[in-house]
Amino acid sequence: QVQLVESGGGYVQAGGSLRLSCAASGRTFSQYAMGWFRQAPGKERDFVAAISRSGLSTSYADSVKGRFTISRDNAKNTVYLQMNSLKLEDTAVYYCAAAEGIYFAGPNYNNYGHWGKGTLVTVSS
Repeated sequence: QVQLVESGGGYVQAGGSLRLSCAASGRTFSQYAMGWFRQAPGKERDFVAAISRSGLSTSYADSVKGRFTISRDNAKNTVYLQMNSLKLEDTAVYYCAAAEGIYFAGPNYNNYGHWGKGTLVTVSS
C-alpha cells in the first residue's frame, strides 16, 4: 500500500506559478506510474498529467499542455507538477494518484488505485 500526500497548493494571481509536490510512502515509489488530476467546484475529476515509472514518458491534458510540467524524483519518492501561466480556470483541488503494476497509466482514471487527499489551488484575477 502506498500513501500519497500532496502539498504546494495555495492562492496565486493569474499568470503566476506554483509547484505541487506529492510525497509517497509505504512501498517502492519507482514501482508506481503516477498522475495528477483535478476537480473544480461542481465538476468531475479531470486528468491533468501523467508520468511513467522511469519518468521518461509523460502526457498532458490539452488544457495544460505547454504550461504544466510533471516530473518525478524516485530517490525522494516524490512527483511534482510545475504549473506556469496559471489561469482562472485552473482553480481546483489537485489530486496525486498512483498506479501499480503498469509502466504508464496515462489519463485513464480507472488505472489509478491510490489517491491523495488533494491540495487546493486558487487562481485569482
